[in-house]
Amino acid sequence: MGKGSKNWDPPTIVNDQQQDTSLLTTTDLILNNDENRVRQFTWEEIRCHSTTKDRWLVIDNRVYDVTKWLKHPGGQMVLRHYAGQDASEAFHALHPNMSHVKKYLKTFYIGDLSKDNISDDQSLKDDFEQLRQKAISKKLFQPSVLFFVLTCLHILICEFAAYFVLFQFGTSWLPYLIALVLYIIAEAQCGWVQHDFGHLSVFKTSTWNHLLHQFYIGFVKGASANWWNNMHFQHHSKPNVIDKDPDTRIEPIFVLGDKIPIRAAHRNAKYGKNLPYHLQYLYFFIAAPLLFPLYFQFMTIKHAINRQKWMDLVWLTLYYVKYFSIMPLKLGLIGALKFYFLIRVFEGTWFVIVTQSNHVVMDVSHDDEKLSWFRMQLKATCNIEKSYFNDWFTGHLNFQIEHHLFPTMPRHNYYKIQPDVIKLCRKYNIPYVVKPIGQAFIDIFTSLEKSGRMWRETYEELMNASSSIKSNI
Repeated sequence: MGKGSKNWDPPTIVNDQQQDTSLLTTTDLILNNDENRVRQFTWEEIRCHSTTKDRWLVIDNRVYDVTKWLKHPGGQMVLRHYAGQDASEAFHALHPNMSHVKKYLKTFYIGDLSKDNISDDQSLKDDFEQLRQKAISKKLFQPSVLFFVLTCLHILICEFAAYFVLFQFGTSWLPYLIALVLYIIAEAQCGWVQHDFGHLSVFKTSTWNHLLHQFYIGFVKGASANWWNNMHFQHHSKPNVIDKDPDTRIEPIFVLGDKIPIRAAHRNAKYGKNLPYHLQYLYFFIAAPLLFPLYFQFMTIKHAINRQKWMDLVWLTLYYVKYFSIMPLKLGLIGALKFYFLIRVFEGTWFVIVTQSNHVVMDVSHDDEKLSWFRMQLKATCNIEKSYFNDWFTGHLNFQIEHHLFPTMPRHNYYKIQPDVIKLCRKYNIPYVVKPIGQAFIDIFTSLEKSGRMWRETYEELMNASSSIKSNI
């Protein structure tokens, strides 16, 4: 799970001794010795294999033991998040090339799901699969070459124009400001186009998607493609799911939804350490701009080094060589560092307000394996109204619902499938939330204020109760 790729390494087993044991165990599992037929598993059995060291999952009623799959391209965490669960819908949503990907699963196949087990919400799953097939028949998964050529060119042109303005017109406040705006646009828009390549939605072959993904996120933006894959596919697999979606694992700074604040309050009351979460809607204005320059920038480099992703490090190195061999010529080293910091501050703010307006305001809850893919995505995601500016500013992630339902669909086709998604929501009485862009941004702060208030009320209640107990002793 995670993504299809022609560059996949063959499934890796831990060592020879484990490989022999695994093969013996797999043979015993697949074949029923008495009847010499494929073994059948119940959900009760499958759910027992949901730990880090023992992971089974189900895809299209076939059971796979992926415990020893060490080189899953979408990352190990995605497999962990679906351990003991039905991963069929996530598998189909995140892999564009079914025939290519399925051959890798043969190594891990151990049997079938018992026919007596009935899938939850099967009617909606069937209707959604029909919608997916309709999208395929309407060629909505086929990219527009012109669209992506123009998108990529306008990013490169903006970056080149930033250099040109500084070198041609000097470093007075006006050309400096123009160059800064151009560079911020280039970096922010690069964030959206690398997202397209990362989801394998631009080229039919995975090889070209991966190559351009590394080029844009590495050489143009200065980040690790593998780091992005590891974080982003977890998010898509389990959006807004506590302790599974990385976007919810931010308790050191923020508490989201109505369950994490309660948990944080109990921890803070127990250990006596806390941040003023009730003010998080205010310090968001400080944390959001600093996310890129003080966190993401270092985490992406650390990830590439720790995971030994040498190609990512090559692209990262080329990015910094490019920038710091050009900008100091006009701004000096200190000036280039200041310029770079400003780029990251405004680019990071742009990224945060767009991405969080779609998710942080929605339900944040613990994993519910009975939820279908459709219900899970609609529960955690909302849209921003369509307009030419909104489409450009958000990289078409104003259609976040459609993107989450069909992650490999080229973004310029989201609006075409939207009416059918709304129709399906109405049939099953599922809320389809869409907002004006201004309201979407404001809702980030109201949501953070509400969650912070819940934390404070719970924390104070716990501390008062603790004080009362101590005073009565």
